Amino acid sequence: METIGFLIDGFAVALTPYNLMFALFGAFVGTLIGCLPGLGPANGVAILIPLAFTLGLPPETAMILLTSVYAGAMYGGRISSILLNIPGDEPAMMTCLDGYPMAQQGRAADALAISAIASFAGSLIGTIGLIMLAPVLARFALTFGPAEYFALFLLAFATLGGITGKNPMKTVIAAALGIMISTVGIDISTGTQRYTGGVLELYEGIDFILAIVGLFAISELLFFVEARMGKGRRKVEVGKLTLTFKEVVSTLPTQLRGGLLGFIAGVLPGAGASLGSFISYTLEKSVLGKKGRFGEGDIRGVVAPEAGNNGAASGALVPMLTLGVPGSGTTAVLLAMLISLNITPGPLMFTQNADIVWGVIAALLIGNVLLLVLNIPMIGVFVRLLSVPPMYLLPIVTMVAFVGIYSISHSTFDLYFMIVFGVGGFILRKLDIPMVPIILGLLLGPEMEKNLGHALILSDGDWMTLWSSPLAIGLWLVAGLGLVLPTVFGPLLRQRMRSAIKEGPTSD
Repeated sequence: METIGFLIDGFAVALTPYNLMFALFGAFVGTLIGCLPGLGPANGVAILIPLAFTLGLPPETAMILLTSVYAGAMYGGRISSILLNIPGDEPAMMTCLDGYPMAQQGRAADALAISAIASFAGSLIGTIGLIMLAPVLARFALTFGPAEYFALFLLAFATLGGITGKNPMKTVIAAALGIMISTVGIDISTGTQRYTGGVLELYEGIDFILAIVGLFAISELLFFVEARMGKGRRKVEVGKLTLTFKEVVSTLPTQLRGGLLGFIAGVLPGAGASLGSFISYTLEKSVLGKKGRFGEGDIRGVVAPEAGNNGAASGALVPMLTLGVPGSGTTAVLLAMLISLNITPGPLMFTQNADIVWGVIAALLIGNVLLLVLNIPMIGVFVRLLSVPPMYLLPIVTMVAFVGIYSISHSTFDLYFMIVFGVGGFILRKLDIPMVPIILGLLLGPEMEKNLGHALILSDGDWMTLWSSPLAIGLWLVAGLGLVLPTVFGPLLRQRMRSAIKEGPTSD
């Protein structure tokens, strides 16, 4: 009953006309960003962060805006997957397998509509799971001491690559780079300058909002300039909507299975939407067997991965809100936004900032309904966006990023620094070094250092305190497994994903 009361309070926050307007705006803009191949939810949220600061939004409104962008971008990525066979992001790869054949058979509108319904169902299941699990996990996290939190942060880094990660060693390098950057500035404990080079602007450390916008948004713009500048895509014919109520009802078991599997994958550290999408599709294919026509345009081949990756998107918010540890790349960006708003994510957030937590959860439910209402009638608008050359879109995105960053500190130094991060991110991505571990290192590095210091102070410098409790030992063991399992099972899973994609349709 207590949870229901908090949720009602959350709806009271989310349903104010002001917050509802930004939820609608975020859902619409998120879908637009998501349908541009390559951007994805993390980049979409990173691009909109400067806008939140420019408008001077209250913390709850800013988080409602960004979570709506998150939800919208998750759906938007499926538009290019279905119409062009180009995944908007990694979790959308499995949607190509049956979505694109449906489009080739003249059922593009049906594929887009059922993907919207499946996305809604998966997000709804995931959000219900979030409502039920998050308060329980938050109460459990109150038992954590400094040693347990240090082990938890190590667990976050150990599982960061996930079993779908390409190269565990590059993930470790990226995380180490992020932790190194986080040490720049004045040491809070000793007052000593560290790696500032005498530059006054670095005394307070490097603002991770600069790093996020540079590494995600600016580097993505550079990739657009390099690969797609000036090129539009051919206009795709969507056709008429012929989806029947009977077809929708027949997919309900698939939606339920996909949403549950996706939520579990989202809660697990390092698993994320890619795994949720893959296992949902694979299980559905196994369950139906010869009854399905997977890879040939089976409607359930669109429903399963869509329900799975949207369930995972909501599940990834559980560790972020309760433990302060992001469950995905996008939640790492949302975590940075919370910290920049002087809100400490973790178990105490459910008591100290309950209006924000439950307002965001309520906004997720509302945002999913808005997306369902928006996306089916406005499919044509989003499709036409795919044919717009990036040369017209790039200046808008660039302007939002630069104006937003300048509005935070009114410092041209920050703009230069953002460009440096953007160029650095472009080079690192060319080397296949992931961006998310760098951001996580920047975010968790200071907390990791602080908890290590507190643990050693409480134990008079005895390092054995880090392994002194059963909970800490358990976290260390899971962290060890997080490093070993991706190396053992990661290549096998990635090979299966590639095989499934190769067996599916090929682009024109």
